[in-house]
Amino acid sequence: MSGYDLCLTWNWEHDADFAGLLDRACQTRGLVLLQITPENLAEMMQSLVNKEITLNTFFDRASDANPRFAPVVQWACHHVLCHINPHELACRAWDKVAMHQAISVSMDTPLTLILPSYDEQPLLSEIDLTSLGSSFAIKPARGGGGDGVIMEATALNQVLAARRAYPSHRYLLQTHIVPTRLGPRPAWFRVIYCTGKAYLCWWDNCTHIYTPVTPEEEDCYQLGPLRSFICSIATICGLDLFSTEMTLTSDGRFVIVDYVNDPIDLRLQSKAPDGVPDEIVRDIAARLVDFSAGHSHPLQTQALGGC
Repeated sequence: MSGYDLCLTWNWEHDADFAGLLDRACQTRGLVLLQITPENLAEMMQSLVNKEITLNTFFDRASDANPRFAPVVQWACHHVLCHINPHELACRAWDKVAMHQAISVSMDTPLTLILPSYDEQPLLSEIDLTSLGSSFAIKPARGGGGDGVIMEATALNQVLAARRAYPSHRYLLQTHIVPTRLGPRPAWFRVIYCTGKAYLCWWDNCTHIYTPVTPEEEDCYQLGPLRSFICSIATICGLDLFSTEMTLTSDGRFVIVDYVNDPIDLRLQSKAPDGVPDEIVRDIAARLVDFSAGHSHPLQTQALGGC
């Protein structure tokens, strides 16, 4: 029988660099990583069923896009004690309506109208869109990577067409948020959370380019609330690794724009301009390995830029 400290399932070709960083972090700590990919999926599944392999920690980055990985995830749910982004919690976090309802209780979110799915209610009673302003976003409750999202909608016919495009999904209609400017940049941020640590980045919502917030900028612009907000969201969703989009408006409000992104895009910025800065991905890999080994130190997260 072979024992593995951490198992990563992945099927996106651009995850190869992250998998490599995870493997090197494991080797540095004397741990062993098992990678399950489409190429060895059937073989590994059989080995798991035959009890030829044991796993300490399981991290799934494949089943959301590839249903072939569902049996591995189900096996892990019943046989592995430690999970990074447990599947049950991830499924809840993927529902934007559920996250909106939970997060909007204690944090500022865009003014939002929630519509039933087309399958549930093909014909809607009259919708008053005036409260959303001159433009608004149309978002299906499930799905990632911007699939089905219309950012600058202006008319009801766009809403009706969107509901038919993804008929099984509920929809969120959200007013357009305009960030203030801080120095040369719009105050739009993508914040990554990983096992108690928050990574603050400026984020250009047109080019999707990350720029880490420096300690000087965080202090100068009083951006500390970004940390408390993402840690509150982590408590709500229960995930170990995710990202959130936030803005600061001209009236001084931090608004949570996009609640929980999972799985997050971990392409290296050195390989793709709109990827995550390499040093952040490297640190995430190290923290996940420490987490899987039981070596994380929650009391030190503040010193590490945590919550």
